Amino acid sequence: MRLFAAAEAAAGRDEDQVDAGTLGGAIDVLSGRYGETMTKVLGASSFLLDGVAAYERDAELIDGQRLDVLPPFAGG
Repeated sequence: MRLFAAAEAAAGRDEDQVDAGTLGGAIDVLSGRYGETMTKVLGASSFLLDGVAAYERDAELIDGQRLDVLPPFAGG
């Protein structure tokens, strides 16, 4: 999985791997791994599975699939 902006800052890295069967499971793993700041970031983030927007926590993750965590971006 790739972590961007505030998610990268919360994790201290721009990539990570999780073993989870669903998007919600991956969110839970990251929250547990990186704590309260990451939990807040994930609550405001958007997610892409292999480049396609994923909105449902029960979206299935397939081994080898790329998950991108996209927190809100500022700027213009």
